[in-house]
Amino acid sequence: MRRWICFVMLICLAGMVQTSGAAEITIKWGDVLAADHPSVMMIEKVAQIAAEKSNGRIEIQSYPGGQLGGSRDMIEAVSMGTQDMVTEGAANFGQWVPSIGIVEAPYIWRGIEHLLQVMDGPIGQDMNQQLIEKRGMRILGTTYYGVRNVTTTDKEIHTVADMKDFKIRVPENEIFLAMARAWGAKPTPMNFNELYLALRQKVVDGQENPSPTIDSAKFYEVQKYLILTGHIITPRLVVINEALWQKLSEDDQKILQEAVKEGISYNNAEILQREKDLLAKFEQEGMTIITPEIEEFRKAVLDSVPAMFEEKWGKGLWEQIQNVK
Repeated sequence: MRRWICFVMLICLAGMVQTSGAAEITIKWGDVLAADHPSVMMIEKVAQIAAEKSNGRIEIQSYPGGQLGGSRDMIEAVSMGTQDMVTEGAANFGQWVPSIGIVEAPYIWRGIEHLLQVMDGPIGQDMNQQLIEKRGMRILGTTYYGVRNVTTTDKEIHTVADMKDFKIRVPENEIFLAMARAWGAKPTPMNFNELYLALRQKVVDGQENPSPTIDSAKFYEVQKYLILTGHIITPRLVVINEALWQKLSEDDQKILQEAVKEGISYNNAEILQREKDLLAKFEQEGMTIITPEIEEFRKAVLDSVPAMFEEKWGKGLWEQIQNVK
């Protein structure tokens, strides 16, 4: 009998050892960007930090490259709770919380410091509360995606006039569409994971994205010119399903929030460094870099786009953002 009791105790102890540190919370986090982009590398870093701080109870699974769908698909999935987290461009949430769209407006930011100060302050907190109440999603942080520039397959762009009838791929949101039209271009929305092939087959004449994205997606292989329009400083939002967030204990919420904060710091530093280094790489890959008449591009947009969206964003919000020092 004693041997039998000892045997049972050993079996139970082995089971306890096997399950110790096993994941109790599994979080699916998707991104449309490639696995080697800092935004996706950030997910891996957050996963590592969260696992360490939770003793392995929190497991974050990364799904890069649009594995879980396009931008809109994943945002909808997080809202519905069939996906847990997503990192996406801020303007893509504007269809549900219109004021959020302003943070990806062209020529609104003075720099990354201005952007992060606004999003970490009362304006950003108000947008977060609206997203929670209207769509059941919570913003855990704002990442720096980089300064967006235009690339073209075979056309030099020096002035706004050169953009006339230019077929440019833009993300699927109305702010980008309005910006491209203000330049006289023909905007063509499409999913990011379809873009490389569209550029190679000349379905579109060009696209616009930050340098690290141009690099990770290898657009330099199918684009000849990089036009330094600097039209948008893009924030991307790290968003979680609100119902899942509320299921987490306060300790686990704190662990995840701190891990995301560390991950964002890594992402931002990596993006800034890559932006410094990539121009030389693009030239080595055969791209020609053009500095256009930037004020023409700026004026064409600011003359029409802010007024077009003022009612949707909220009257006076543009000015409030400009007044943040």
